Amino acid sequence: QVQLVESGGGLVQAGGSLGLSCTASGRTFNMDTMGWFRQAPGKEREFVARISWDSSRTGYADSVKGRFTISRDNVKNTVYLQMNSLKVEDTAVYYCNTYPPSIGSWGQGTQVTVSS
Repeated sequence: QVQLVESGGGLVQAGGSLGLSCTASGRTFNMDTMGWFRQAPGKEREFVARISWDSSRTGYADSVKGRFTISRDNVKNTVYLQMNSLKVEDTAVYYCNTYPPSIGSWGQGTQVTVSS
């Protein structure tokens, strides 16, 4: 059974930084494009960032471009999201998944709260 486990969330002040991790178990995602997504209260889940299987290509939502960096370690079957210059509007539950996302692979997510 595929399982994605996100970690690293927390409470941070605006302008601060957080690093998220997503570890996969059950199968390897080494040949998949992986992505980070987020869902703020009362809003639809949205795309944040994606990275190709070999890390040669990345893509970001306009709202996070220049502030967030996605990376991966295929040996560890782990995807990372480094978030800098955080804003209050970045507050959300953050999820990782394949890109495009697989419905059956959503994990519990990790809460990121940015205070003003």
